[in-house]
Parts: sequence; structure tokens; C-alpha cells
Amino acid sequence: MGGLIEITLGIMTAVGGFVDISELVFAAQGGSRFGFALIWVFAFSTIGIACYGEMSGRIAAIAKQPVFNLMRQRLGLRWGLPTLMVSSVVNTITCSAEIGGTALVLQLLTGWPYWLLAVLSTFALVAIIWVLPFKWIERSFGLLGLAMLCFAVATVQIHPDWHGVAAGFVPQFPHGLPAKDLLVFAYFAVAIVSAVMFPYETYFYSSGGIEENWKPKDLKVNRLTTTVGFGLGSMLAITIMINAAVLFRPLHIDPQMPGTAALEVAIPFGAAGLLLALFGMLFAISGAAVETGLSTAYSVAQFFGWEWGRYKRPHEAPRFTLAWLITFGIALAIVLTGIRPLELVEWSIVFSVVVLPLTYLPLMLIGNDRKYMGEHVNGWLANGVGWTFYVVLVIAAVAALPLYFVTGGGQI
Repeated sequence: MGGLIEITLGIMTAVGGFVDISELVFAAQGGSRFGFALIWVFAFSTIGIACYGEMSGRIAAIAKQPVFNLMRQRLGLRWGLPTLMVSSVVNTITCSAEIGGTALVLQLLTGWPYWLLAVLSTFALVAIIWVLPFKWIERSFGLLGLAMLCFAVATVQIHPDWHGVAAGFVPQFPHGLPAKDLLVFAYFAVAIVSAVMFPYETYFYSSGGIEENWKPKDLKVNRLTTTVGFGLGSMLAITIMINAAVLFRPLHIDPQMPGTAALEVAIPFGAAGLLLALFGMLFAISGAAVETGLSTAYSVAQFFGWEWGRYKRPHEAPRFTLAWLITFGIALAIVLTGIRPLELVEWSIVFSVVVLPLTYLPLMLIGNDRKYMGEHVNGWLANGVGWTFYVVLVIAAVAALPLYFVTGGGQI
């Protein structure tokens, strides 16, 4: 019974914590601009993050070493240090986007000044990390984020064209679009791949496995969490896209702000639906801020061999503690410059996809190394899916910056 509860909680946490500010924004915008045509990109990318997530959890359970510790061993300083630096910058920018998104949601709920709410929410998140152990941090935000399921209920309520939705799962490029709109479609496709496969997800997930002292017996929990949990979380993001296609696309509404996306639930369910949507968004986005802030500290501490982990008291791992405090401080400073959260989201998406190949290469190498993994090395399926997605990520990394500049961040 205890194992069943652990698996259930793991899946629920993965579902509730899957949608962050980037997926929320690009799912809503993608649906409003291209209808159901981008659904397949979400579904496709979910296979990739499930594969790499399972791999990172298996490595944590078997090799008992975190990703960036092994990355330094396999890549050395020449490649490992640049990867650490770029990923830390990406995580910090992403953290600032999540803090900005949290402040925007709180502003809708309270009417208080944006800058004040950014400061208060950052201090609140720091206090939560300081006080709570890892398991409670992960579960609290993940389970409260399950309120986002109201978007899925809204999808059923608005009665979309289910044949059109099903057709959206088939890989496609829309017919009859002018060249500039096809470029925007390609930009959104790359952005969604990046949003679903953000590097911090595997950093945080594998570090969590070590925090919770996973063993070979936990591989089933790991496999179910990354396949079922991430899969259901992705379906939640897809429902946001479907709602936008049905409710916003006919009216030519461009949902650039989180509050606009919340209207997807408000339209069928009124004020109660709006409050529930904002509540779920608050915990999903702030939970992502916690994950990105801690992921930076995990990466730096693991790479340099420092004491790390939320199972230790803050003074027992001082450099790790200082690293995540500095990350939140820099992220807040970026928000207070007045840069719009949407711009931060775009920057984090573009720079993230550029670093993705360097992030997942060590996972593939270690997952196939019998010295670390023994009998639990990658099988034919993990290798087939993993290397296929690695090629896709390399292509996306090459295309990301040109598409961003040509399309003006998808705004032309």
C-alpha cells in the first residue's frame, strides 16, 4: 500500500507541476494562432522529456551521482564548464520569468503593485525553501498545482471539434499559410519543444532522486512518474491549447498574459472558474520558480563537488545555500528592471533550446556506461528514442536563434 501511495503521489506531483509560465504562454498563443495544428509538437516533445527524465532518475537511483557531477567526469572542464555556465544563465532567466508570472497572477488576485508582489513572492519562496525539506517542497507545489485540471474540465465543457483535436496529434504544417506565417509556426514548434524539454526539469528531477535516496527498487516509481505523470501533465498543456483554439482564435485574441489564459476557464464557469484557474496557475508557476532556482544551485554545487541538498540544514551546505539565494536575488533584480515576463519567457526558451544538446548528451553517455549503470544500462528503446530526440534537439538548437530574430519572437 505504501508503494502504491508513493507512485500515486509521484504521478500527481508530476501532473500538477508540469505546466509552467512558458508552456502556459506558448500553449495559449499557439492555439489562438494555429488552432489544433501544434498539438502534435506537445505530444512529440513529451515522449522526449519522459525518456530523458526516466534516464536521469535511473542514473540517480543506480549510479548515486547527480547529473552535473557525472557531466564533469565525462565531459571534463573544457565542455562541462561552458555547459554549466550557459545552463545557469538559462535557469536564472527562467526563474525570473516564473517570478514575474507569479507576481502577475497575484496582481490579478489582489490588485497590488507588480513590483511589490515580485518582491514579496520571492521572499516567500525563499522562506519556503529554507524551512521545508525537499519532499514537501515538491509535493506541496505539485499537488496544489493540480487545480490546473480545471482547464481540462473546461475543455470538455466547451465541446471542441474532437475530430479536429485528434487530427492535431498527426505531425503537420498548416496548408495555405504565407511564408512568414510558416516561419512563425516553425518558431512556435521550436519554442514548444524547448518549453516541454527545459533542462532544469531533469536537473531537478535527478537531484530529487538523490535527495530521497532512491534505490533500484524505486525504478518502477521513476518509470511511472516520468511516463504517466509527464504524459498527463502534457495533456493538461494541450487542453490549454485546445481551449485557446476554440475560444480565442475566432475572435483574433492573442493571449500574451497569464490572465488572458485564465479566461479559458472563466468563460464556461464564471468567476469561480477564474479564481480556480488563477489559483492553479499561481502554484504551478511559483513551483517552477522554486525548481529553476534550486536547479541552478544543484548544478553548481554538484559540478564543483560541494555539499548540497535540502535534506541538509542550510548551514550544513553553506555554498549550496548561497548559490540558490544568489539565484533568486539575481532573478528578482531582472524582474525589477521592468522587463516584461513575456520577453523573459522568450529569452529563456531560445537560450534553453540552444543548450539542450549539451544537457542531454551526458545523460545518453552515462546511461550506456556499464561502469556506472551495470545491468541497468539503456535498452534498445531508451537508446532509440534518446538518440532520435538528440538529433531533433540539435536541429532545433541550430534553428532557434534565426527563427527568433526573423519572426520577432513570433510576433510578425
